[in-house]
Amino acid sequence: EPPKGLRANLKGTWATVTDKQWDGCSKPLEWRKLLFGVAFFHAVVQERRKFGPLGWNIRYEFNGTDLEMSMETLRMFLDEQEVIPWAALLYVTGQINYGGRVTDDWDRRNLMVALRRFYRPEVLEDGFPFAPAGTTAASTYYSIAEGGLQAVRDWVDGLPYDDPVTVFGLHPNAKITFERQETDKLLATVTAIQPRLGGGGDGLSEEETVVALAEKLKAEVPELLLEENAGAGTFALNEKGELNSLQIVLLAEMGRFNKLLRRVSGSLADLGKAIKGLITMSADLDAMYGAMLKNQVPLLWAKVSYPSLKPLSSWFKDLQERVRFMRGWLAAGVSGMTCYSLPAFFFPQGFMTGILQMHARRYSIPIDSLSFSYEIRTEETAAACAAPPEDGVYIDGFFLDGARWDREKRQLADSRPTVMYDTLPVIHFVPTPHFERSEKDYECPLYKTAVRAGVLSTTGQSTNFVVAVDMPTDRDPDYWVAMGTAMLCAL
Repeated sequence: EPPKGLRANLKGTWATVTDKQWDGCSKPLEWRKLLFGVAFFHAVVQERRKFGPLGWNIRYEFNGTDLEMSMETLRMFLDEQEVIPWAALLYVTGQINYGGRVTDDWDRRNLMVALRRFYRPEVLEDGFPFAPAGTTAASTYYSIAEGGLQAVRDWVDGLPYDDPVTVFGLHPNAKITFERQETDKLLATVTAIQPRLGGGGDGLSEEETVVALAEKLKAEVPELLLEENAGAGTFALNEKGELNSLQIVLLAEMGRFNKLLRRVSGSLADLGKAIKGLITMSADLDAMYGAMLKNQVPLLWAKVSYPSLKPLSSWFKDLQERVRFMRGWLAAGVSGMTCYSLPAFFFPQGFMTGILQMHARRYSIPIDSLSFSYEIRTEETAAACAAPPEDGVYIDGFFLDGARWDREKRQLADSRPTVMYDTLPVIHFVPTPHFERSEKDYECPLYKTAVRAGVLSTTGQSTNFVVAVDMPTDRDPDYWVAMGTAMLCAL
């Protein structure tokens, strides 16, 4: 592996810059300052990958070619223009040279925020900090005074080996996230190469351990969600003799949950028989056997399940909670629901489209003119909501990653040290015609899981992405973009 860290990255870059390049522009001061800035930007976007989803949703392979193209672009603009064209520099470098690799819209936003720290008029001043003001990193990483090429290399040599996370715009908690990821990776490798020998806990053999676990889980599998168990008005038809959008959403979710529940209970029964030698142990059942020994969700279930990062024990409890919510909705009907749990859905986007359709039909508004506005309530849980809202829905069950919600000031605030995630109060999703968001609010993406990457759909959005929620803040929204702040449905 190449050496890790900003120092090693910058050292590699400046080793390739020649005296001819260093002196090769008609505006020497601007050229050298901005060349130093773009080299630093290149190091930041490459090293930011180690923070996983906090750094980038998708791990991009930015390389030396991107930097070379950006250096040539910079030289061309400086030689050909009397005044530095900042907007053009930002666009070509961010959206084309580096942005050409970026497939996720939220990563593109993050890239542009990072580039704006290095391509701005203040970079031409000596000592302009490349890290947020007020941090110790600001006095270590800065725009150096003009000197020879060797002076730059000497400055890079003097940088610390260990990068402070604030230079990436991240919270100190991000260091814990990175170290935990490294540890998990190591332990996963160790677990994977361990021989499958020896007994289980309590003096049981491996087979007895899996049989006991399969019996326990089989007894706890929730019952199927059936239409005959619905409340009196749950599937009542409207005046046109049709089901409304939310009733159709409920039926679709019931179908998905029933498919998963049948797969879980059927495969658990088959595994028990296969271990006893009553049926053939197929490749799927053998993989399931191995997964259960490691407390992992079997691939056989994951194929028909919702996205989840939980180990088997937590995943099973989560499944029971989700089915319990769906059973409550089935019994109460739309009119009896005061608050919904969006994380319980297989397909939350479908539920939100259903809400907009209901609102559009109720007020005879074109649905393409509707989008959601948001109000973060004071109620902490669904149980605290006394009645449903007049318009829209109350939704709970969200987590905040990379920030916390300040209950007193009712706005985003920095995470507390070592507290990785914060819970959010109930949020009122309000269908609003021709809604225009405030530029002062932070547009916070909501994801289904903490691994924010998903399969890219035809719209260019990740399938893991649900919606963007506007959140009040007293800081520049770019601050939260650099922090990697996002809402999550499940940890």
